Amino acid sequence: MRESIGKHLQLIPGVGEKTAKDLWNLGYRYPRELKDHDPDELYLRLCDIKGRCVDRCVLYVFRCAVYFASTNVLDPELLKWWNWTDKKCGLEKTSTV
Repeated sequence: MRESIGKHLQLIPGVGEKTAKDLWNLGYRYPRELKDHDPDELYLRLCDIKGRCVDRCVLYVFRCAVYFASTNVLDPELLKWWNWTDKKCGLEKTSTV
């Protein structure tokens, strides 16, 4: 990965070097390219690329990244990846046990 392009992706809140590399491997070079994309689809594609289930926190960062790229007036609280968990997004899974 070229350092200068990776730095662009790291402008997204919550995106460090490792996540920037993941986004790069998914074909993204700039934050604006994430606009209106489906973060769940990005997560599933990354799992396929890596050949394993990736930590779910990566999905939360992807949700935050897509919000960042897709929204004109940003809510500072929504720029924190931990505010994009399933529970906070109303997507909490219910247990059948």
